[in-house]
Amino acid sequence: MVIATHPAATHTRSRQAVIGSAAVVVILAAINVAKNLLPSSTVWLSVFAAAGLLLIARRSGLTWAQLGMGRHRIRHGAAWAAGAIVVVAAVYVAGLLMPETRAAFLDTRYRLGIPHALLTAFVVIPVGTVLLEEVAFRSVLWGMLKRHMTTWRVVIVSSSLFGLWHVLPSLSFASANRGVSEVSPPGAPGTALVVLITVLFTALGGVVAGELRRRSGSVLASAGMHWATNALGVLFGVIAWRLAG
Repeated sequence: MVIATHPAATHTRSRQAVIGSAAVVVILAAINVAKNLLPSSTVWLSVFAAAGLLLIARRSGLTWAQLGMGRHRIRHGAAWAAGAIVVVAAVYVAGLLMPETRAAFLDTRYRLGIPHALLTAFVVIPVGTVLLEEVAFRSVLWGMLKRHMTTWRVVIVSSSLFGLWHVLPSLSFASANRGVSEVSPPGAPGTALVVLITVLFTALGGVVAGELRRRSGSVLASAGMHWATNALGVLFGVIAWRLAG
């Protein structure tokens, strides 16, 4: 026996889903501002924000599977994550070995001692950055959008918002990275160009992360790529600074 769904009820659920997605976007904007106003070492904000977002998602009816955290997809997601880490590491090794691209690793934020670099790569980045951003964009926002969008629209929208998430931190990127400062115009035009490129680059990274999440069914896959991109960048940056003398 097939039970017909009343069009009005379907329209109401769709509208509620859209409102829920919009609410999450507003919350993410507030979190983004707070993260960029507080010291970069404030890891606790990311932990509480991620927990709060998951609570909102669960209260709205999303299952752990819809959030990319289903237990049955853990092994599959971990395998995809391992593959992504290997690919990123290989790209970084190639970039570090070529003098033409080595300057891209010379970021003053990562001119660190070994203990500080290890702490940053294995604690600060996974807990303070990857945890929040993966929960936000590839888990909660993804699950909310999937209620009223096709998968590829979810990928595009979540990736675009992920790119915009990096506007504020990219404002100081030109001055922090030697490779960027050498090729970007001085002053406001240079800053605007760096921000635009950063947003586009991270949005593209969001598409790759979204595809990993889609194919694996697990947020672990995108988290692995995300961690490798950021944390290995720190570790390779330490090596690059030592090679630069």
